Amino acid sequence: MTSAKKAKMKVIPPVATHVEEEPVEPKPRVQSALRAISILLAVSESPNGLKVKDITEKLKLSRQVTYHLIHTLHATGIIRKNESNRYVLGLASMAIAEGFHRQLAPPEHLARRVRSIVTATEEAAYASGWVGGEIVALSTARGESPVGAAQIPPGFSGHAHARAAGKLLLAMVDPNLCANYLDAHPLEARTSKTITNRAALLKEFETIRQRGYALDDEEFHEGIRCLAVPIDGLGGRFVLGISVPSARFDANFEQYLAVLKNAARINF
Repeated sequence: MTSAKKAKMKVIPPVATHVEEEPVEPKPRVQSALRAISILLAVSESPNGLKVKDITEKLKLSRQVTYHLIHTLHATGIIRKNESNRYVLGLASMAIAEGFHRQLAPPEHLARRVRSIVTATEEAAYASGWVGGEIVALSTARGESPVGAAQIPPGFSGHAHARAAGKLLLAMVDPNLCANYLDAHPLEARTSKTITNRAALLKEFETIRQRGYALDDEEFHEGIRCLAVPIDGLGGRFVLGISVPSARFDANFEQYLAVLKNAARINF
């Protein structure tokens, strides 16, 4: 081939064979920040504060790392040491609590999660949590299916032992608080399937803790079954649930569970 012909030839670029993948959500990269936040959450979840030993064991951190992070948090005033040498929340934490209520009150924060569940499943959904020692429905949304479950109103707080959300919140809370709650709230029967025996209910709580979600098998309403999961990273304070007519619950259970877990991500 002559040099003139070579000059006229166009170079065809190779066909791209790389298929672009979906972006993967990045994992936390600043490990010290993640650990500091974990300590703060652990302290906030404890009934009477935590000692350094408690924190190292609970979070599986070395003593040196724990001391370093605690001193950093203590310097900001977000935690403090009380007279029992336990670390508890400090005055600076009030600014965060007040800011949260000012910018995004819990019902508002939970409502979009609840709406996402309805959109994905067409079933009635709700969010519940602890408020002043009671288990309260904070946000609810009616399902879009023609035949759906009855919607409980926001603010409803009765018969927690018969509801999936109530059982889940009781199973995850400090045992003393759970006992006090059960002492003050008789285990009344809502249906023939309601658990009214305290020992049986406590056994149910053990099962709930092991599998990570709670079920209501027509215990609150006949013909209605419910599923509830905890919102990640919030120490069992808030849960999401779904109410479904029994006729279609089993066939769609895996989908319901997947949707709830997705909506329960802390960074949803």
